[in-house]
Amino acid sequence: MIKKINSIAYFIIAIAVAMGILLWIAGADNDVVAEQLTDTTTSIVAEEPFFDFGTISMAAGIVTHEFKIKNIGNEDVIINKMYTSCMCTEATFIEGDTKVGPFGMPGHGFLPKIKEAIGSEEEATVRVDFDPAAHGPAGIGSVSRMVYLEQEDVSRPVELKFKVSVTP
Repeated sequence: MIKKINSIAYFIIAIAVAMGILLWIAGADNDVVAEQLTDTTTSIVAEEPFFDFGTISMAAGIVTHEFKIKNIGNEDVIINKMYTSCMCTEATFIEGDTKVGPFGMPGHGFLPKIKEAIGSEEEATVRVDFDPAAHGPAGIGSVSRMVYLEQEDVSRPVELKFKVSVTP
């Protein structure tokens, strides 16, 4: 009986030590991830990072909004990719006479790298087209979507968000 109790006690201690080691290892990885996130910040800012289309009808067709973005850093910023959160949304990158896109949702067609540079203190536009009829009759009600701009050497993309209330 005492041997059985000792065996159970050793087993519980071994589990506790193993869990402690796993938690210590997991904590070390989290510190590295947090350090990477703080080391890679963007210098791209949006004049208006959120837009509300209000209420629109499916019958009204595609609606468009232009987000103005600016590089507030001292060096050029390279936009590698631009994509949307849903197939009902397309985004086009515009800088001066250059238009690249439209780009859609990953997994719904080819998503090329755009490799467009925004110079220090320069501005660009991201034109967003939303099709309220893309989801059919099931797509009525409040909708929120996003456009992502991935940059070179930055771990988190810039997010441009919009919402709309879709009616039949």
